[in-house]
Amino acid sequence: MSMNSLRIILFSILFVLPVILLAQRNPAKSADEAFNAQQYSIAIDKYKKAYTKVKRNKEEKNRITAQLAECYRLTANYKRAEISYKLLVKKEWYRKNPIVLLRYAEMLKINGKYEESIEQYHAYIERVPDDPRGEAGAESAALIQEWIENPSKYEVTNVKKINSREADFAAAFTSSNYNEIVFGSTRDGATGKLTDEWTGENFSDLFVAKLDRKEEWSAPVLLDKSETLNTNANEGTPAMSADFKTLYFTRCHNDAKQISGCQIYKSKRSGRNWQEPEMVEINGIDTMSVIGQPTISESELLLYFSSGRKGGFGGKDIWVAMRESTKEAFSRPMNIGDIVNTPGDEMFPFLRNDTTLYFASDGHGGMGGLDIFMTTIDTAGNWGKPVNLKYPINSTFDDYAIIFHPEEEYGYLSSNRKGTRGEDDIWYFIEPPLLFTISGTVTDDRTLFAVENANVQLVGSNGISVTTITNPEGFFSFGNSQVDPNTTYDIIVQKPNYLNSKATLTTVGVEFSKDFEREIILSPIPAEPVVLPDILYDLAKWDLKPQYQDSLQGLIQTLRDNPNLVIELASHTDIRDSDERNDILSQRRAQSVVDYLIIRGIEPARLVAKGYGERVPRVLKVNKTQDGVSFEEGTVLDEEFINSLETDNAKEYAHQLNRRTEFRVLRKDFVPSASNIDINELNVLINPDDNSIIFKEEDRTGTFISTCVILGYYEEFAYDRHSEAMISLDKALMLLKGGTIGKENFEGDAAEILVDNSIRDNAIIIIPEITIANKTVKDFKIKVKHSLRYGLVLGDAALKQFGDFKYNKQTHKLTID
Repeated sequence: MSMNSLRIILFSILFVLPVILLAQRNPAKSADEAFNAQQYSIAIDKYKKAYTKVKRNKEEKNRITAQLAECYRLTANYKRAEISYKLLVKKEWYRKNPIVLLRYAEMLKINGKYEESIEQYHAYIERVPDDPRGEAGAESAALIQEWIENPSKYEVTNVKKINSREADFAAAFTSSNYNEIVFGSTRDGATGKLTDEWTGENFSDLFVAKLDRKEEWSAPVLLDKSETLNTNANEGTPAMSADFKTLYFTRCHNDAKQISGCQIYKSKRSGRNWQEPEMVEINGIDTMSVIGQPTISESELLLYFSSGRKGGFGGKDIWVAMRESTKEAFSRPMNIGDIVNTPGDEMFPFLRNDTTLYFASDGHGGMGGLDIFMTTIDTAGNWGKPVNLKYPINSTFDDYAIIFHPEEEYGYLSSNRKGTRGEDDIWYFIEPPLLFTISGTVTDDRTLFAVENANVQLVGSNGISVTTITNPEGFFSFGNSQVDPNTTYDIIVQKPNYLNSKATLTTVGVEFSKDFEREIILSPIPAEPVVLPDILYDLAKWDLKPQYQDSLQGLIQTLRDNPNLVIELASHTDIRDSDERNDILSQRRAQSVVDYLIIRGIEPARLVAKGYGERVPRVLKVNKTQDGVSFEEGTVLDEEFINSLETDNAKEYAHQLNRRTEFRVLRKDFVPSASNIDINELNVLINPDDNSIIFKEEDRTGTFISTCVILGYYEEFAYDRHSEAMISLDKALMLLKGGTIGKENFEGDAAEILVDNSIRDNAIIIIPEITIANKTVKDFKIKVKHSLRYGLVLGDAALKQFGDFKYNKQTHKLTID
């Protein structure tokens, strides 16, 4: 049984769609009678037989096809309904009965044929432009795929333990614990032994099921076994008063001897039992009226329901009846208006907290069949434009009879969507709590290795701050108890000898739980001066131009992120003009940068201005090219080199590169309240008397062990005359992690060489500078060997790069000429 079947049960009124109202004396007479009695399953077989008996009457054949299409639609056989409507469209029956185009569009949409559906909606709009269902249907059909791909925040699951193979629908909470629901069902065990001739199933009754402490559902049982509430009639669509003492529900009588309607009844709870139900008194409503699906306000003074009564806007509308006190009858019902109601059906209203109305409709467009909508009422009593709750609350099938917990975002709805066990099922929905986590890894920018024991601070815009440290793999994490919704976070990472690093993320506006991941790169505090982006001055001027102030934003941010640093701002000129004038000019230019940084909030005590004039020519760290002029990495832009250049263009480019502003870190221990401290630089000088160094001879192996200097660090090496230059894994890692070398010193793709916090075997390291016996070689290549016994091993080929060498075993000196 489809949702359409249920709504007909609850509105057992004889009606025939206008497009198919034709009194005929022909073989379809008994089929029409079954259709008019809502016995659609019976009508289908009779119409099929009648169709074969109608020979030449094309109009009657089309009418029978239309009746079959309606039967299929109302029994949720959407595929056969689509075929029948398609046949009618092909025969152009829509010219007299344009509603066929609308029904065909609806079936195409339900069956997932969205583009074809839109075409039929537009065809309907051309013929019936005043019906809003056409435009709404076309617009929603175009959005369905997007809604499915971008679902709302709700999760929807089938409540399998309470659903049967029959129809289970329209639940209501029965207690303030919200752990018990009452709902309608046509399952076995319903009251009475008769079968509903229309559905071929039991008449619907009210059943109840309860959640235990383990969140397990009990087997549903009849709400009342004494036939006080449940009778031989159809009972369903329950609603409870706010105090859970009064039950409102729909009862549709099934007296074979007379035509009867559907009415709203109420029953008082009496202990564990229920009092004899009585029909709710509403002016203008009697036993022949067809109304149902009640929802009641907290005061029980407003009653909303659905009905196809006169004065509506087309199909079934939502109405409201009022009263002054609970002892009075309700006033004559009023239609709540065309903002909510359409020429289609609006049904199954649910009033939440007296201000929000949820209802099902096939007239506002949607995903297919009935969709669930929400509207709110303003202080003037006007309802707002209904909002589709989208996927997954809605599906391409019928979705209806939604209820909510009054304060929390969960509840139940009814649907015959895919995954339904019976004809219609009860589904549970919840907006899961927003749970966020933040995790990531901290990596050394120079080595690409994980950084252990880095301090990671999470600072939220809500004023809450938490801290953790990275593990040996550089990993950090903050759990969902530490990360809040609607909050912006700074992740601040600190470790001695590194520049602080910061990342920002936000949970503001994030509707779904999410595990945020951030990769944080820590850069070692540079030992050498860092050239700032170009800052150009007018000739012989030192004022910092506004257009070049942006070049300092990165430095400003670095200083803000690292409040413990004291830096020197060094300015350099080219070699033109006198030494004295260049010294003065560079000092003033350096001071102009310092002054600007102070204006931007950097403490003066952290800044030292130093003008070097032309005395420190630039050494290029990378290749440089401009206007066809190229200089290689390692080039020293001194006066001799510049004068050797052949063109004025090349010389001017060299001068431009020499004019620069740099910063270098002087101290890493600045405290804002501390006074200035004299800065003393430590220079390690190697100044031997001759080109010799001492070596020792291992007793056991006779191997010569001597020392070299790698970028200022003393390291021992073993001599093996036939060996190539090699370095052990441990020694290479020590140099890498200590900052002596970095990822840029490896030959090849560093990302493929530096993996898993290690260095691949046979990787080639290019050591920028290595000194032995006062002889220096630049860009010295050495191979990483995982199985090497010594830290460093050099052979004849490696030592010959330094010059002619000789080991003297008598003096134990290695001499290099």
